[in-house]
Amino acid sequence: MKKLLIKEKITTLCQRVSAAFTAPTEKQARVVLFVAGLGMIALSLSIDAIAQSGNGGKVLTTYNDLKIANAVNAVLTYLEGSLGALVMAAAGIGAIFSAAFGQYKAAMGLMIIAVGAFILRSFMSTFFNDDNIQP
Repeated sequence: MKKLLIKEKITTLCQRVSAAFTAPTEKQARVVLFVAGLGMIALSLSIDAIAQSGNGGKVLTTYNDLKIANAVNAVLTYLEGSLGALVMAAAGIGAIFSAAFGQYKAAMGLMIIAVGAFILRSFMSTFFNDDNIQP
């Protein structure tokens, strides 16, 4: 009797799992997505916690980013120079035309591009390590 009850419960469980995989309901999909998101957050937080646990907080990996820094510095120099002025002028004229034709979203996007051409180095120094790309 007891063996039969366990077998029925296992069969019911397997049927429900099979049904969830073949035709999941909206509630089941939300639960799966929630658990997946929670797992990603937990894993991403734990990586920062254990990233340097074995060596007393010392960074053992060293790299030379001089070539990357030189390339970024060259691009930023162009954007802050005559190319940046050209981009800003073209985006400003495009913003004026877009606003004149009633496309205000496009006009605002072009204005952000126009201003962003000159303040890109400031954004990079705010959000990234910029020791090697100072002007």
